[in-house]
Amino acid sequence: MDPHENELVSILRRGWWALLLRGIAAIAFAVLTWLQPGISLTALVFLFGWYAIVDGALGASMAIAGRKTPEHWVVMFLGGLLGIAVGVVTFLAPGITALALLFYIAIWAVATGALEIVVAIRLRKEIPNEWLLVLGGLASVTFGVLLMARPQAGALAVLSLIAAFAFIFGLIHVVLAFRARSFVSRLAGA
Repeated sequence: MDPHENELVSILRRGWWALLLRGIAAIAFAVLTWLQPGISLTALVFLFGWYAIVDGALGASMAIAGRKTPEHWVVMFLGGLLGIAVGVVTFLAPGITALALLFYIAIWAVATGALEIVVAIRLRKEIPNEWLLVLGGLASVTFGVLLMARPQAGALAVLSLIAAFAFIFGLIHVVLAFRARSFVSRLAGA
């Protein structure tokens, strides 16, 4: 195994809990969105802003934990910073239009999904079930492209789609977290 890939595998092993928290945060975002279908656009903006910041911070912290790998941790760190930046921009402009919110979410989803696919491709021979990371990345990219293709629908009209994406993304990350934890347990027992 390439020493850099070994470090990236180590990041996932040590950071399984961050994957779990990211998944739980995404599921919570989805459930809150479904339970409050009449949510105002301002509330949606703030809810999304918090979600993006938390997800970005967890992604960046996972990358920092594995910063011994000069090449791979930077990709994960940039994905985390992107999430934080999108969240901060959301809070700086609370009067944002539905169209701008859609493009914030779409660009963020495409970028983070592409970064997850890159990480999964680099790890394809090193970790079991890397396809879950690819699947999460593909779901994210597909969601972002769909939002860009149909911006006229508006943020409130696609609220269910946003919640469905977050729920699927969250479930995939929860499963991946437990798989990574199981992998660590097997290695520790060996």
